[in-house]
Amino acid sequence: MAPQRRRGTVSPTLLAFGRRFRRFREAKGLSQEALGRRANGGQGVKPQYIGAVENGRTRCTREFAATMDHALDANGEFLSLYDDLVMDATFPTWFDWHTVEPEAVMLQSYQPLLIHGLLQTPAYATAILKAKDAVEARLNRQAVLVRESPPPPNFSVLQDEVSLYRLTGDADVMREQLEHVIHVGEQGIATVQVVPSRGEHLGNSGAFNIATLADRTEIAYADMAARGMTISDPDDIATIDRTLIAVRSLALPVDQSLEVIRKVVRERWT
Repeated sequence: MAPQRRRGTVSPTLLAFGRRFRRFREAKGLSQEALGRRANGGQGVKPQYIGAVENGRTRCTREFAATMDHALDANGEFLSLYDDLVMDATFPTWFDWHTVEPEAVMLQSYQPLLIHGLLQTPAYATAILKAKDAVEARLNRQAVLVRESPPPPNFSVLQDEVSLYRLTGDADVMREQLEHVIHVGEQGIATVQVVPSRGEHLGNSGAFNIATLADRTEIAYADMAARGMTISDPDDIATIDRTLIAVRSLALPVDQSLEVIRKVVRERWT
């Protein structure tokens, strides 16, 4: 028997494309076999291929996406989704995290060194990223926290105490950044908790994010030196969940966390 493909080797971007594809097919009342007959210039494809596309187990061609767009009256949506999600999808599951954040109903994160990207000010982001396009892309992601429809995700971030003292830019940049974090916390846009700096806990392996989707699927993102790594393997997700619980158990309460940040602003960056 052939070994079963691990869920972690399926790109979440292909899964996102496949879910949308399935919704259109089912709305038309078509089986996988019936829709498959319309592909490949009328020669058709096997229903197993349609299933593989819907389950994110294969990357279809743009020609196939165009044919399906026409067959399902998608008005160009499949081609747009192909360009955004499928064209650059690779295995294993490396992909742009910004395609997951807008789909999440809950975002949880631990940040040991820097302020979370969704909370960064323009000056702070510029000090880190330098390039104007990269800064704009990071700031544009923050719209997910203030959108009206669908409602923004429930966002909680654990900031290691080190990140409050770690000079990024200059003192003015740090003061503005931490005051922004305080504002976000006070407004309820995000739940911010400070984790007292310790060398023993599991979170010291690095920063990570966990997105929970509407169907309760969890996808994680971990920082690495070369690039971020997106993770969907159940065993890996379970490990990251345990790490999050362990780190959160060390975190200060929200009110006390905001007071700690205010104190750092007064004593270190003013």
